[in-house]
Amino acid sequence: MADSLLVYSGKSKDVYRITDGAHAGKYRLLFTDKATGYLDNGTVVFDPGRDEVVGEVPGKGAIACRFATHFFRLLKARQIPSHYIDTIGDNEMIVEPAAPLSLAPEIPSLPGAEPLLNLEFTWRNSATGSFWRRYPFVKPCKNLDRVVEVWTKGKSDVLITTEALQATGALTRDELTHCVDLVRQVAEIVSREFASKGLHALDGKFELGRLKGGDGQIVIIDEISPDVLRVCSGYTPAANGDCAVCETCAITRSADGERSIQHRRQVAASDFVSIFL
Repeated sequence: MADSLLVYSGKSKDVYRITDGAHAGKYRLLFTDKATGYLDNGTVVFDPGRDEVVGEVPGKGAIACRFATHFFRLLKARQIPSHYIDTIGDNEMIVEPAAPLSLAPEIPSLPGAEPLLNLEFTWRNSATGSFWRRYPFVKPCKNLDRVVEVWTKGKSDVLITTEALQATGALTRDELTHCVDLVRQVAEIVSREFASKGLHALDGKFELGRLKGGDGQIVIIDEISPDVLRVCSGYTPAANGDCAVCETCAITRSADGERSIQHRRQVAASDFVSIFL
């Protein structure tokens, strides 16, 4: 588009500022075919829970855009605030300008000082991924009831406590409460949508930001797409909500101090997307 300027290029999409026309001043999200994952004995394994781009999946951007449109429109119908305005193409979305939850360094001239670029909120229905790798004493797929974790985004995402966010001035206590409540609310809607299709949302991650108009309300931004969700089939909950088949489904490994976990019943994004689209 000639009437927009690139302001950010990320792991799954590019962000442009629209400079002309009916949406001047708004942002355009261009969903790309880039995909994150890891290498397993030299083989590329696509995994939305990882941070490194390892290749491209043709058509993935268009699918992610359609999927995000489905969920943003669902949130709008339920009066849950987001930055979504409209979808204008196969892989293009118009959104309200919003500033990511960030913070400039207090002493910019200090060697090594860096800004807080963005925060990412991870919600978890079941113990897997990095949660299990950090807490391997927990049974895989233990019921976590949408527990929320906060991460600082960058070359490598870093877990940060809510107490640290308050102490550093990144967010107030009331803002943190609002953020966690919002994430849990959206996670419940997403989880119910998958459950209605016979699928179980293991976990996901959302980004929040302050709208640049009005009173700077904190809303969900970025995307709700296959890039930010892990889903499984055949989930069999025990009385306490833990998955009763974890011992036959979860595959864990430990080598050279590195742990990994996979699930035999994890659903490829292309498969669960087709159910919705």
